[in-house]
This record gives sequence, structure tokens and C-alpha cells, in this order.
Amino acid sequence: MSTLALLGGKPEIDRELLPYRTIGEEERRAVDRVMQTGELSGYVGAWCEAFDGGTEVRAFEAAWAEQFQVGHAIAVNSNTSGLIAAVGAAGVSPGDEVIVPPYTMSATAMAPLIYGGIPVFVDIEPDTYCLDPNLVRQAITSRTRAIIVVNLFGHPAALHELRVLADEKGIVLIEDNAQGPLATERGRLAGTIGHMGVFSLNYHKHFHTGEGGVCTTDDEDFALRLRLIRNHGENVVEPLEIEDATNLIGFNFRLTELSAAIGTEQLKKAKSLVARREEIALRLSRVVEDLPGLTPPMVREDCRHAFYHWGGRYDEAETGVSRDTVVRALAAEGAPVWQGYVAPLYLLPAFQRRVAIGRDGFPFTLSDRTYTRGLCPVAERYHDSELLTVGVCSYELDDDDVADVIAAFEKVFSNLPALSNRAAEGQV
Repeated sequence: MSTLALLGGKPEIDRELLPYRTIGEEERRAVDRVMQTGELSGYVGAWCEAFDGGTEVRAFEAAWAEQFQVGHAIAVNSNTSGLIAAVGAAGVSPGDEVIVPPYTMSATAMAPLIYGGIPVFVDIEPDTYCLDPNLVRQAITSRTRAIIVVNLFGHPAALHELRVLADEKGIVLIEDNAQGPLATERGRLAGTIGHMGVFSLNYHKHFHTGEGGVCTTDDEDFALRLRLIRNHGENVVEPLEIEDATNLIGFNFRLTELSAAIGTEQLKKAKSLVARREEIALRLSRVVEDLPGLTPPMVREDCRHAFYHWGGRYDEAETGVSRDTVVRALAAEGAPVWQGYVAPLYLLPAFQRRVAIGRDGFPFTLSDRTYTRGLCPVAERYHDSELLTVGVCSYELDDDDVADVIAAFEKVFSNLPALSNRAAEGQV
């Protein structure tokens, strides 16, 4: 049994892993083509043909709508912008409640605050790390206007169940699908099951445009409102004879022609890029399921997991070694491993101090909601002691790299007694 690097041995991976890169010659040619036209953006903030952007943006949106089998695709400059636009299109107003998960990137919970909405945090399912639909049902009140569900790490939440619930209660379901492109539930693509879906094209993702995003919907009214919020909608309320101008003081959430051209080329590679991340993650899962104290991420029988992150659950009680020690041992072997994800969002100062937009505490002055530790115990437990992640979309990881990452896991978990002894002696 070879000695762990953490204890003075040779690391399993003694080279720097290459960062995950998806941009190639096709994207460079597309950028050159757009540069030669001199038209880097085609938008005009007034009602005319150019209100919806230039030729590249419109072509990209059409390709996205076809790929994801939706009626409307609205390109934006980030997933965050898309979330803000979707919350606005849903009609969220000051004092309205929006149900959100605590375990996700901060933008999910911040989007409602832009309109004076009140985030209501609901805990996650133990197996998928996504919103628990039973707890969502219990959290709905007469003030609930929308639910933002996140397909965390690329696994779909209980999307069909949540859509039925939302329709039953007359509220809007928004999917934050930043991490789950081409994931599916019951044969339908994540990001297309809610009333609106939002995708990320940030450079960390499976495929990207550097920065960017896309909103999707099959609803004509939501599609129009998303377009208006994207591009200074206040200027077109009158010519379009829009009666309900709620939240139509618009933003500049416009994607450039350069980014759209890159996006069109990336979209052509999407299936192979996601399939490779899935292949890597499932290969790791097959090995990990035999290791003590570590449970690989579940893939529900009716789902496809896109694996932005590989998220396993670690049980210190079974091994007698802390997660921190195990992760440090894996990192010393060169494995791209982290503990936890982000702290539950209600622990951020915006919620702890109940000051988000106005100096007087607005919009929290419109609600008696509080955000104390213990609000979402499953999310807190996973972050504090159980979740162990591998950055599948952070590194290129060829077959040899994957084999070495697997070897690092096997080496560390076969040396748990040595780790336990050294930890007891205070040497690790």
C-alpha cells in the first residue's frame, strides 16, 4: 500500500491538470466573420426590427429554440440577467414571496430582491440536492408569486411535480438551469418544463460564450415580457399598447453579436460536450460506490444528469476520519476535489442584516420572514460536513487523468486507518 502524499509519499497526480476549454477554430472563424462586418451589436432600444438584436443574436436564438424544443429562446448577457428578467416577467412585486433553494449560486436568491420580492428558503432533497417538493407545498402562502427551482450540479429537480403544483396554485415556476444543459426528466429537457427556464453561458459551464445566458419559454406573453425587460422595455409599452406595464422598466441585458456567433458554434458541440462530462462522472461513480463512507451522486431512474459537478456524500461516522482530512488527502494526491459547495444563502449579510435594497431594510420591511441558522438543516449539514465534489467542468480530464483521479480516491480510502491514526496524533 503506497504512502499517502499527505503523509510524505508520492502524489498520484504530480502534474497540473489542464483547464476545461471548449473554444476552438470554429468559434475563432465565427468571431472573425462578425468582426469583418463591423456590427458588434444590432440592438436599438426602441420598437423596430432591431429591438430584438442583430442577425447573429436572432440566428442563435432560433438554433437554441430548435435544440431545446421550445417556442421561444431569448438571449441575454448572463444567467443572472436571465433570472432577473424571468422574475420580472412573472410579475413579482414588492412584498411578493418567491420560493428558492438555499444551496445554489447567490444570483438565484438575489433576483427577487431586484423587484422587492421576498425570498423564502425551502430545504433540499437529501439525494438530488434540489428543492424538496413536499416542503415547497408546505411553504406556499397567499403571497407566493413564484418558485425558482435549481437543477443543481446538473441533476433535474422534481420538475414535473413542481410544475403541476405551480399550476394548481396559480404561481409561476422558473427553472434555474445554469448547470443542467441537456439534462432530462421523464424524457423532457431541463430548463423547458417550468413556465420559464434560464441557462448560463458563463465560461465555467459545459459550453459557453464567455459570459451570456438564454431564457426559454413556450408562453407568448412571458416571451414578450422577457424581451422587453432585456432591452429597455419602458420605451415600447406605448407602441405595443401594453396594458400591464408591471416590471417593464427594462434593463440592458443584451448579448453581443460576437457572443451570439460563438454561441451558435458551441451549440453545435453541445451534445458531445455534455456527454463527455457525463461519461467522466459516471466512471468515477462506478468506482466510488465500493469505497467506505462515500456515496456517489444519485441519478433518478427517469432522469439524465448533466454533471456540472460530481457531488458525493461523505459519512465521517462510518470512516472515523473527518471530511476535511479526507479532502486534504485527496487534494495532496492532485485530485480536483472540494468540500461543500456554497454556504446556505440565507447566511449572507443581505439576509442576516435584512438590508438588501433600501437603507431602511426594504424589502424585508414588507415581511416578517427571518433567516436564522437551522432554517434548512439538510443544506447546512451537507455543506458543513457531508458534501464532497469533483469539478467535472473545471478540468479537461482525458482518460489518463480520469484513471489517475480514480486511483487517488482508491489510494486515500484504502489508507483511512493511517489517516485516522495520524489525525488522532494531531499530525494531519
